[in-house]
Amino acid sequence: MVAIAHTIGHVAATVSMAKVAVSFTHIIKSAEPAFSVLVSRFFLGEHFPLPVYFSLLPIIGGCALAAVTELNFNMIGFLGAMISNLAFVFRNIFSKKGMKGKSVSGMNYYACLSMLSLVILLPFAFAMEGPKVWAAGWQNAVAEIGPNFVWWVAAQSVFYHLYNQVSYMSLDEISPLTFSVGNTMKRISVIVASIIIFRTPVQPVNALGAAIAILGTFIYSQAKQ
Repeated sequence: MVAIAHTIGHVAATVSMAKVAVSFTHIIKSAEPAFSVLVSRFFLGEHFPLPVYFSLLPIIGGCALAAVTELNFNMIGFLGAMISNLAFVFRNIFSKKGMKGKSVSGMNYYACLSMLSLVILLPFAFAMEGPKVWAAGWQNAVAEIGPNFVWWVAAQSVFYHLYNQVSYMSLDEISPLTFSVGNTMKRISVIVASIIIFRTPVQPVNALGAAIAILGTFIYSQAKQ
């Protein structure tokens, strides 16, 4: 179950970033604490103080404002980010429960999770694309970007693995809700960096929506204490 949620979360996030700007994907994914609270409340029966629920309003409102003012809005990209939020919340909650009271570390848990996800994803990858499509895509990418494409892929693979590895080591020590807030604060850096590097056009109202969502995560973290 955890491996399925892990796989869906990563695939959905990748689809989202392929359809919309990286900054927009991470603005929508800043709503993860809202998904975490709602899933914990309705699926696990957990209760939270009233201020926690109120703190979700600016998160949801900010994301909605950013979505309706996005210059290059794409529904598939938006839904991909939303599905990724939901999948990762389920993954985080059930991973925390799976590691509770057991000797397995976050590092070992993530290693097992990655191998299971690979087993789940490979049949779909072969059925939907296959080696011929992969080879053609690789050749087109190298032709368009140049030999540096190989190094970009290698660096991305290493850093992406390290990011997820450290994330699971953190999840081993903190609650899923705190983990979601930390993820959101991380996205502030990603949003700003992607706007600067990719020169993504941002309307003032769009930036306001992102700021409101991020402010909401701060209010949420204070209400949670």
